[in-house]
Amino acid sequence: MTARTQRFLEFRMPDVGEGLTEAEILKWYVGVGDAVTDGQVVCEVETAKAAVELPIPYDGVVSEIRFGEGTTVDVGTPIIVVEAGEGAGGAASTGEPSAGGAPRTAEPEPAAGTGAAGAGPDQAEGGKREAVLVGYGVAASATTRRARKPQGPSDGPRTAGAVPQQPTEANGHAVPAPVPASASAPAPAPVSAPASPPVRAAAPPLAPEPAPSVERPLAKPPVRKLAKDLGIDLATVVPTGPNGEVTREDIRAAAVPPGRLTSTEAPEPAVAAGGAARETRVPVKGVRRATAQAMVASAFTAPHVTEFVTFDITRTMKLVQKLREDRAFAGLKVSPLLLVAKALLVAVRRNPEVNASWDEERQEIVRKSYVNLGIAAATPRGLIVPNIKDAQDKTLPELAAALGELVTTAREGRTSPATMQGGTVTITNVGVFGIDTGTPILNPGESAILAFGAVKLQPWVHKGKVKPRHVTTLALSFDHRLVDGELGSKVLADVAAVLEQPQRMITWT
Repeated sequence: MTARTQRFLEFRMPDVGEGLTEAEILKWYVGVGDAVTDGQVVCEVETAKAAVELPIPYDGVVSEIRFGEGTTVDVGTPIIVVEAGEGAGGAASTGEPSAGGAPRTAEPEPAAGTGAAGAGPDQAEGGKREAVLVGYGVAASATTRRARKPQGPSDGPRTAGAVPQQPTEANGHAVPAPVPASASAPAPAPVSAPASPPVRAAAPPLAPEPAPSVERPLAKPPVRKLAKDLGIDLATVVPTGPNGEVTREDIRAAAVPPGRLTSTEAPEPAVAAGGAARETRVPVKGVRRATAQAMVASAFTAPHVTEFVTFDITRTMKLVQKLREDRAFAGLKVSPLLLVAKALLVAVRRNPEVNASWDEERQEIVRKSYVNLGIAAATPRGLIVPNIKDAQDKTLPELAAALGELVTTAREGRTSPATMQGGTVTITNVGVFGIDTGTPILNPGESAILAFGAVKLQPWVHKGKVKPRHVTTLALSFDHRLVDGELGSKVLADVAAVLEQPQRMITWT
């Protein structure tokens, strides 16, 4: 009888978004023992830009889940292992890595001698198929690195013991299999006294194992960058990863002087007499970390100027009520933010110089004839700024539909990385939190951001008399390298003028 061949296929964390180096596992949809099929979504991960669902390119049964939910994993690291039996089909039966996996067999020997046993048809089928995830191809570097493993001690004793005792009978098979009766006689020989020296002789290969780390230690590019940033020489770091690979934890441990706490040894929360924690530490990662880095870069790169204007927005609030009853907006959400967005588009059309970006490398101002209108959205994972592409060409109902879809998608955590790229100007609606105004920080690469404050009923001079009117405040922050005070003032004044007299949306376009 022929033993059933088992293959274990590793699925690696793919690069799901334009060169990102890591992602956090948010949720597993499968567990150990579950059957999976090619293309089935097995988990959801979050990068610095968005949450993405990952499909697996194998058929088989989940045998191992390497990382739990909430863990941040480097791109290229195996995160789940699938056991695929003979005839499972698809990438699983080939044993070759597809989009994100590198296979490994339960027994190392068959990998070298599978030849005639049935690899031909499977490999022919696998040669026609290569499953590739979004933004992720076959990781050649990972397969090259694995080639160093055969230098381990497991191969030494077998070769040393097999050469003098069974040069002919067992030469073609690395795994014990039914052999002729004549082969059973020499079997005890490797177990006797001669077998002992080969075992001792195989020990020395363990000593040279650290040698590669002296020449060029094994480490992923993000780990090398971390070491460079912290001033750590990789050759001095003791590796704890697979195959002698240096990990992030190794770098952090080497960077912390003795007696100091590492990031993985955070102090226990201080507990008051009543038992409640006085301090809680929350890891900064994913979207929140990316936002923090972007805001710091923007604040200390672009010279910010903020201007304010307070005005009567009563006519716009009345128009919002009328539009909600208009058939053209059936099924669409009409809010004051929609008309603020339209007013900003009108102001940009009247002052096109404001719609630009700064090219630091070439020392040029890049003026744009399109408006990708960003809308800052607060989500459970942090602040994100998706944008409406070519917003200047949309009618008011089209703008309402795009705005509604953008906000809904953001709150559900389904915003794609592409939607958050290429913005030109942004609106942040701080008024929904009851805030009058603020000094918003520019989204990196953009020229201006408009803060829309709360709309409140206040006493206001209208037609020579003090009356209760709806009043709001707008704040416009802009990059003073691109926009001088006069241009910024014109843009802000135009937005306010359109919202004071909404008919200007027609007369000014």
